[in-house]
Amino acid sequence: MAELQEVQITEEKPLLPGQTPEAAKEAELAARILLDQGQTHSVETPYGSVTFTVYGTPKPKRPAILTYHDVGLNYKSCFQPLFQFGDMQEIIQNFVRVHVDAPGMEEGAPVFPLGYQYPSLDQLADMIPCILQYLNFSTVIGVGVGAGAYILSRYALNHPDTVEGLVLINIDPNAKGWMDWAAHKLTGLTSSVSEMILGHLFSQEELSRNSELIQKYRNIITHAPNLENIELYWNSYNNRRDLNFERGGDITLKCPVMLVVGDQAPHEDAVVECNSKLDPTQTSFLKMADSGGQPQLTQAS
Repeated sequence: MAELQEVQITEEKPLLPGQTPEAAKEAELAARILLDQGQTHSVETPYGSVTFTVYGTPKPKRPAILTYHDVGLNYKSCFQPLFQFGDMQEIIQNFVRVHVDAPGMEEGAPVFPLGYQYPSLDQLADMIPCILQYLNFSTVIGVGVGAGAYILSRYALNHPDTVEGLVLINIDPNAKGWMDWAAHKLTGLTSSVSEMILGHLFSQEELSRNSELIQKYRNIITHAPNLENIELYWNSYNNRRDLNFERGGDITLKCPVMLVVGDQAPHEDAVVECNSKLDPTQTSFLKMADSGGQPQLTQAS
């Protein structure tokens, strides 16, 4: 029998009958992400490398869901319970998801060298266009928690035409005042970084009850191999600028916004204040009873 020879065929990717170049590009991207489902990518930006994970395939004329996590967490520990919830399956089937990990927060991330200048929250927001350009996505619906909610808000202020909606959990749009700054410094003298971050994520009542969820997240943060990186993200959050939202003013979110906070959560007052500063015709406010500091973990329903 004659020996089979491997022949390499180069194809010019001809268009299907009646197919436009734009449709062909969309089909190619869909195929690429389908093969890549749940795969992690990294892109270089002016402020360093950023890692993100894509699930699902793009649907024509539908935005991607883009998530950004809070301090002390990564995309899995912040959002996995939410997207595994039964009622979310319809959304998962109909939208491609892009989960961004802040630099140095991805699983297995090496610790940054001593003296590394971690990006500000504004610079983290400026990395997002590089991600969308890489994926060839034109619009997103943003879902952010805490620091991630601030980052997505800053991105939406800078690129309003690319954001079709925002879900902002535990957002604090204000810079720290002098009293907050002093209290933070004094707390740092007596508390570890991990304890301060836990106090940012959960209410004091939750921490006192020390439920299974709290024990799990205390263990994740306290024993994180990249705790030095987490502290850098934490410092950037505490040095954030004021978003300067003003109802009826020039600086506001142009897209529909859902603000979410747990009843008695650490950021309840900040979210209430944020709601008072945004356009009431575009903003809905959801205060979730008995859901604690992280409603997307405790009450995914």
